[in-house]
Amino acid sequence: MSNSLILKNKVFLYLTEFFAGMSVMAVELGASRLLAPYFSSSQIVWTIIIGTIMIAMALGNIYGGRSADKNPNPDKLYGRILIAAVWIAMIPVVGKYIVLGVSALLIFTVSNNFLIIAAFAACMVIFVFPLFLLGTVTPSLAKYSVDSLEESGKTVGNLGAFNTIGSIIGTFLPTFVTIPAVGTSITFLIFAGILLVLSLIYFISAKTGKKRCAVAVLLFLLSCVFGYSDSFAFWEDNLTYEGESVYNYLQVKENERSVILSTNVLFGVQSLKMKEDGLTGMYYDYAMAAPLMADVEDKEYLDVLILGMGTGTYAAQCRKYFGDMAIEGVEIDEKITDLAIKYFDLPEDVKVTTYDGRAYLNAIDKKYDVIMVDAYQDITIPFQMSSVEFFTMVKQHLHENGVMVVNMNMRGKEEGNINQYLADTIASVFSDVYTVDVAGSTNRELFASDNHNMVSAFEENSENLGDAELSALMERVKDKLVVYDKGKYIMTDDKAPVELLGMQVIDELIEEEVSFYKQIYEEEGLAGLLERM
Repeated sequence: MSNSLILKNKVFLYLTEFFAGMSVMAVELGASRLLAPYFSSSQIVWTIIIGTIMIAMALGNIYGGRSADKNPNPDKLYGRILIAAVWIAMIPVVGKYIVLGVSALLIFTVSNNFLIIAAFAACMVIFVFPLFLLGTVTPSLAKYSVDSLEESGKTVGNLGAFNTIGSIIGTFLPTFVTIPAVGTSITFLIFAGILLVLSLIYFISAKTGKKRCAVAVLLFLLSCVFGYSDSFAFWEDNLTYEGESVYNYLQVKENERSVILSTNVLFGVQSLKMKEDGLTGMYYDYAMAAPLMADVEDKEYLDVLILGMGTGTYAAQCRKYFGDMAIEGVEIDEKITDLAIKYFDLPEDVKVTTYDGRAYLNAIDKKYDVIMVDAYQDITIPFQMSSVEFFTMVKQHLHENGVMVVNMNMRGKEEGNINQYLADTIASVFSDVYTVDVAGSTNRELFASDNHNMVSAFEENSENLGDAELSALMERVKDKLVVYDKGKYIMTDDKAPVELLGMQVIDELIEEEVSFYKQIYEEEGLAGLLERM
């Protein structure tokens, strides 16, 4: 065993336990942020991360205990911590490339459950090894800390307490401080640096491991240089803004026609601002049928509530085409609201509350003519905003002839898909439900009301529109509007499997997108595929 004097002071051993526990939780939360822009932040992805990390920690515990019994040399333990520190520091440098590489390999070989398999594979490659090494800390420290059997329980209890306290701080610190302030990449580097310093203190005290320490410091410094970036979309050159909030990865980019907000690296537009007059060409245009169904032409003004405000695209379009409506928005991510003011010209008189949509409805008594539900983002559908109980609450906040419009952004083909569940659930609450598919996208707009005359009001009001482009679009909506017949797929607060249903649709979309390239790969091999791409 090493003769390092520092190990005779149990405070250092307890600090090692403390910072190891802190780093494990910080890496776990960092893992969620690294994977979310590519795989979403759904419960499925969280389950994969937690499960993978628990596997790594369990294996680390077993190995650490056996290693400490066989060779009780602290050099081994702090050497493992040193390696874990370097590995974690390198995650910002290579992690996003590994995620994309794993996805690219699997997308041509996996037909079902792509999200689960790709996220699990990426998690295994990136995070299992360093967390396995950190999992060896507790049993090893127990070996070095226990002086006698009489105090073994007390010593092990103290180690567990320090680990738990570190884990608590490691849970809150990244989420509320480091990730919003400096981003995911720097968060990995901060906690890698803590582990590195801890190991260096030991090896300097023990007067051993000079070469390994020098190599570790060099690799850490290189990681700081090349990993100092919050860019997940590293192939993008001209982003107006890229950053992170407590909830999202955020990306703002511009083209000649619009300013776009995206919260996903690979696909999806969450909000946009049109630089010139005209329709957006997206689902927001179709959703403008809702004020017409709520009889906007015969009312002095309409009260409109938008749950999932984003940067205010729907609010801006409604104001542009229908005049000064009283519009309120609810957006859970305050950073998105800040971006809306800075880049998307959100009007000052549009009130935006930073809150969960359902919690907001639960806290107010006000009623509205139109409630827009636009809180579903790829696979990340908040289950609490997809149930009978939620839509009942929406109905209670509508005026007598009020209309709810819901943007459903994953149009599935299989029986019992996510949109069918949502529509059946809504139809169990509202008497009249209509849907229309948005041309050129996977979006579907659903309109619901207890007003049996909502469609006739829509037809009458759409005839008097002053804007020719909007009038032509409303004619297409009227032609494609389909009455929805209630089915058997109902979601409740107790049972709303939105993640699995969303994953099913994503599998369908991926299969459609890559089928052409799969055929080329099967017929012409990798060379043919690369030539076509």
